[in-house]
Amino acid sequence: MSETAFDSLTASMNSALIVLTTAATDERAGCLVGFHMQSSISPRRYCFWLSKANHTYRVSLRATHFAVHFLTAQDLAMADLFGTRTGEETDKFAGIDVAPGQHGVPLISTLPNRMMLERISVLDDGGDHVCVTAQVRSAQTTGAFVPLRFSAAEHLVPGHSSEERAIQP
Repeated sequence: MSETAFDSLTASMNSALIVLTTAATDERAGCLVGFHMQSSISPRRYCFWLSKANHTYRVSLRATHFAVHFLTAQDLAMADLFGTRTGEETDKFAGIDVAPGQHGVPLISTLPNRMMLERISVLDDGGDHVCVTAQVRSAQTTGAFVPLRFSAAEHLVPGHSSEERAIQP
């Protein structure tokens, strides 16, 4: 397989970025996510993929509910906060306005375009990310917006290196 061709094809998609938040046993977590998508029309389902190296992944194994915060083109600073730091070393929620949502899921006040999800299943096919399939429980939006795309944030350095991404919980 040509990895260059694969990389070129996937880069051409220029995915929208989200911040995913969750909580379990009073531990909050959140990370920048580029792999996510609607996966069913009826019933409404949404999937997101988490790196096994991330603190958010480890918290998600104990969590049942999640918030997907959609980033606008003006939210690069939030992408930087949740994408370049690791929850093992930093409280990513310090200094930002966060409200506790249902089941303790952190809701970022400055990111009002969001969905609340309830986990249905987790698929680990052996890759460096796992897929979480979730039922959409609620959705909010302020109206149409221009999403923050991967190409606008590709200069950000992830909180974990590529070599760490195959870490098992």
